[in-house]
Amino acid sequence: MLTFLRGVLVLLLAPMLTGLVSIMAIIMILIFRRSAADVQFLPRALGRIVARLSGVSVSMRGAELLEQGRPYIFAANHQSQFDIFVLQGYLGCDFRWLAKLELFKIPVFGQAMHLAGYIPVDRAHGRKALKSLDEAARRIADGTSVIIFPEGTRSPDGKLGQFKAGTMVLAIKAGVPVVPVAIIGTHQILPKGRLLVRPGRVEIRVGAPILTSEYTVKQKQELAERLQGKVADLLAGR
Repeated sequence: MLTFLRGVLVLLLAPMLTGLVSIMAIIMILIFRRSAADVQFLPRALGRIVARLSGVSVSMRGAELLEQGRPYIFAANHQSQFDIFVLQGYLGCDFRWLAKLELFKIPVFGQAMHLAGYIPVDRAHGRKALKSLDEAARRIADGTSVIIFPEGTRSPDGKLGQFKAGTMVLAIKAGVPVVPVAIIGTHQILPKGRLLVRPGRVEIRVGAPILTSEYTVKQKQELAERLQGKVADLLAGR
């Protein structure tokens, strides 16, 4: 019963807290003239608060492999919607989310995302998609770290899915290292199709960065397979 009540509480509070964080970010940037980097503590705090309310403890290993101040593309497996709160709260790096263009049209939330420096990606086909991809690559090359989920969607059973080669184009065009990231435990906490979280433990494992300068766009499949193998090794504890 306690687990059920906790799950209901998180289900109700998470959207409210997200809205509050969005409003605070807008106020800080537009009224107090703070930069996008200055307000990143807000989503980090949101991630940690939601994790604690959910009874979830998070640990991380591999942070020493990263160079402070260098932009990266973090490529993580996607077990659960809860991955977002875990990465926001505990990855420990300054990053922005790549998000579909439609999210930026949501009142308040979308404006907060735009002001905070999140990067829109147009999933439509044709010139608009290519243009948004090129713009995202430019932003990353200029120093903005981002997180991608190369599987494209959440795993229905918690197992690692096939990495899509299309997401590797962004990494190759940006020319920054790609960091394999394994998230362990979120599938048990909030599997796909479930609304209420369960308490649990999560571990984030970070691997050594992979240099994308060694690849061309024609080699995107090779990069996808290499990256998937590295994430698989991290999941297995290798």
